[in-house]
Amino acid sequence: MKKREKKPYKVGLALSGGGAKGFAHLGVFRLLEECGLKPDIISGTSAGALAGCLYADGYTSDEIMQLFIGREFSEFAKMQLPKAGLFDNSRLCHFLEKHLRAKNLEDLEIPLVVVATDLDHGISHEFRTGSIVDAVAASCSVPIIFTPVEIDGIHYVDGGLFRNFPVTNIRQECDKVIGVNVSPLIPIKYKQTIWHIAERSYHYMFRANTTEDRLLCDVLIEAEDVGAYKMFDLDNVNEIAHIGYEAALHAFNELVQDSKFDLLVREVQKIKARTKA
Repeated sequence: MKKREKKPYKVGLALSGGGAKGFAHLGVFRLLEECGLKPDIISGTSAGALAGCLYADGYTSDEIMQLFIGREFSEFAKMQLPKAGLFDNSRLCHFLEKHLRAKNLEDLEIPLVVVATDLDHGISHEFRTGSIVDAVAASCSVPIIFTPVEIDGIHYVDGGLFRNFPVTNIRQECDKVIGVNVSPLIPIKYKQTIWHIAERSYHYMFRANTTEDRLLCDVLIEAEDVGAYKMFDLDNVNEIAHIGYEAALHAFNELVQDSKFDLLVREVQKIKARTKA
């Protein structure tokens, strides 16, 4: 009988893009903390890369939330004369430079894979080493809305163009992968404006390239209720995070029959019991 090859990581956490919907990731972080479960590696695209880099840097879910509550979109993006994008990302970079303890991806407490799109060659690209700020800014740079980020002479934009839900990037390295998809496509009304049509179009594209990755998760967490929130909604951080928490609690509760997650299930049941008390 062929001996099973040992994988370098036990539990991986894949975080999708989704703009402000990515605050749902914080709710998942909170539940993981309550269960005493810490991922061995994290992969993230766009908002998932932003939340993931702070979590991998040692911030708790509550600490990350406090960094964003009460802020406005203008604090992270500066309007400019349209050339390569409506906004530049210098303010986002400054925010990360100010708050990150580690400077390079290889220095984070938890290994982080940041997924971006190589705009020059039309391929998905992952960053595992180098500047955290550059990689995350690149992964968050939605085309047209933000200026592409140049790294080593190559222009990068939002990783969601090819891989909005980066499960594939860590699947072969992990025994188990918990995936958090915060970009469900909800059929809600939208305005006939350039901004809203662009946002809606990106959601169609991002949703279309998540099919394969959704099937690769051992635990799939999908916060469908976040679909009602706009891409750059910073007014409802707590509400969006709570939706992520509830979605994670529901997903983990379905693992009762999986012996490899027994400890996690017991912790979830304790949490539910406390909630009802």
